[in-house]
Amino acid sequence: MMSSHALFFHRLMAALALLVLNAGFLGRASAADAEERRLLYVAVPGIRNYLEYGGHGLLVFDIDHGHKFVKRIPIAGLDDKGKPDNVKGVCANAATQRLYISTTKTLTCLDLVTEKILWERAYEGGCDRMSMTPDGSAIYLPSFEKDHWHVVDARNGDVLAKIIPRSGAHNTVAGLNGKEAYLAGLKSPLLTVANTKELKAERTVGPFSQSIRPFTVNGRQTRCFVNVNELLGFEVGDLTTGKPLHRVEVAGYKQGPVKRHGCPSHGIGLTPNEKELWVVDAHNEHVHIFDATTEPPKQLESLKVRDEPGWLTFTLDGRYAYPSTGDVIDTATRKIVANLTDEHGAAVQSEKMLEIDFAGAQPVRNGDQFGLGRVITP
Repeated sequence: MMSSHALFFHRLMAALALLVLNAGFLGRASAADAEERRLLYVAVPGIRNYLEYGGHGLLVFDIDHGHKFVKRIPIAGLDDKGKPDNVKGVCANAATQRLYISTTKTLTCLDLVTEKILWERAYEGGCDRMSMTPDGSAIYLPSFEKDHWHVVDARNGDVLAKIIPRSGAHNTVAGLNGKEAYLAGLKSPLLTVANTKELKAERTVGPFSQSIRPFTVNGRQTRCFVNVNELLGFEVGDLTTGKPLHRVEVAGYKQGPVKRHGCPSHGIGLTPNEKELWVVDAHNEHVHIFDATTEPPKQLESLKVRDEPGWLTFTLDGRYAYPSTGDVIDTATRKIVANLTDEHGAAVQSEKMLEIDFAGAQPVRNGDQFGLGRVITP
């Protein structure tokens, strides 16, 4: 029989062992809670208002687990009859924990943690593809192919300023340095450069050979790469001098009729390391890859995708490329490694998607709907 002292000591050691065991479980649970997840957020309907490409909502996919469907988050953006309007753009900021979706009429703000809609607001002239300053404070929101952009307070949707290039407002890129935003219109060959401190246009880049369609910029904001009407390929502009530099046509492929956008190449992106430039080809249903380390970029190879591509973006690490067709391309092997499908197994296509990374329940970094170069030092 144990003495009272021995029994006390035994019980004490058992209690300590249990504490250590529980601490181990808690430590593992805490580590699991904080484990990073890379998620792809896809806003639909992101091909016009076509519900057959994923329905309506914000679809989430697990990047590191075969791009498996995770969930559908309900969103706003309905017309007077309750039907979804076309989604025109998506942007997010991990630090402010906010995600924004524009339609032809409204801008919606959603909390990334609670997944609740915080506000939805309509704007004069409608809305198009917007972009947010890196600090998450302001959104440069184009009207729907009208004369102006609104500069919007990202906290509450209030209008801070109005910029009026009269270019047929359409696509927008906020530079990574937070000092400039680039405004491209459907009706102008000039790219407007806005000063984000003064909230006004200060200069232009171009003119390019035709009106500017999708475009991207490098991390140091010295070059822009633009799709233009009637060109299977792209043109290059110098953001420091404002001069056009190069016109590059895709070799070995012919232009032809397209289902959407009326533009042979409506989608362009730099890999984050800026070694490659990827350009879409709607008629031939291809993506063309160029060596971006030379000037002008040189064509390398071409990849077939499952439908007509109309947009292109990348993961933050550049491992995966996302044409709007829903194909997931491994950039190293040049192979399609997955296809986005929703909870019903239906193919998902969208021109409005971006990566958001989480540690536990907290967003820690975000990508962009545009394929932006991310090299910020020489």
